[in-house]
Amino acid sequence: MNRETKTVLVTGASSGIGLATAMYFHENGWQVIATMRHPERRHTPLHDRGPKNLVHLDVMDRNSIHTAIQYAVDYYGGIDVLVNNAGYAVYGPFETTSRTQLARQFDTNVFGLMEVTREILPLFRNQGAGVLINVASMGGRIGFPLYSLYNSSKWAVEGFTESLQYELRPLNIRVRLIEPGVINTDFYDRSLDVADQSALPEAYGKILKRGEKRTGKNAINSGTEAYMVARVIHKAATDTGWRLRYPAGSDARLVSFIRRFLPEGLFYKVLEKNMLD
Repeated sequence: MNRETKTVLVTGASSGIGLATAMYFHENGWQVIATMRHPERRHTPLHDRGPKNLVHLDVMDRNSIHTAIQYAVDYYGGIDVLVNNAGYAVYGPFETTSRTQLARQFDTNVFGLMEVTREILPLFRNQGAGVLINVASMGGRIGFPLYSLYNSSKWAVEGFTESLQYELRPLNIRVRLIEPGVINTDFYDRSLDVADQSALPEAYGKILKRGEKRTGKNAINSGTEAYMVARVIHKAATDTGWRLRYPAGSDARLVSFIRRFLPEGLFYKVLEKNMLD
């Protein structure tokens, strides 16, 4: 294969941001390894007009991580960019969430991301270069009501990635954080796990009713299109500087701005009004 052409490996590429990212890089001349848990089940634009390398990778299966990365190295001779995109969200009051949901939330969004990163770093280090892109969230900078598990997992990704930049810069490995806002994808159908609130309907009924107006499925119609996030990811992959954070979407940019400049108490009031009223 041609090492003159850059190669990117994308996790969670079956739909949403991952699919849009794999397509965008392919359309811009990159060699793309599009990974997902069940490539044999997916009939997506990737099959028809996108990259043909659809590879099994489950971020909670170390063997599949190793196999996918080794496949990319064997096929293309190396990997220039890793996009850690695979994700999952639990929605609902924290008290109503289960231990299983908690474990899956962190296994997917944090520990799985870390395992893929651990596997890629020796390759980047031996190459003397690489770009590590972790897809976090606007919810990794601020806490949204009813997304306590998801938010905390994305805050973990933020802290992990921010720390890594200091370790990896001397090795010429660039580290990026993508921070999307609300995205117009099927995430809220495919990757949203709603906690069972039936045992406490009265205690949390009011906030759930208020929250449904601004979160979850009711928010996606005004969300940023996935291809716009893919453009931001491509920019992060091709930038030559050491910038860390890349907000994606007007809401993410606005939240980042007001969080930086508003006093904390006022910020919380603004957020509560916009998220729950």
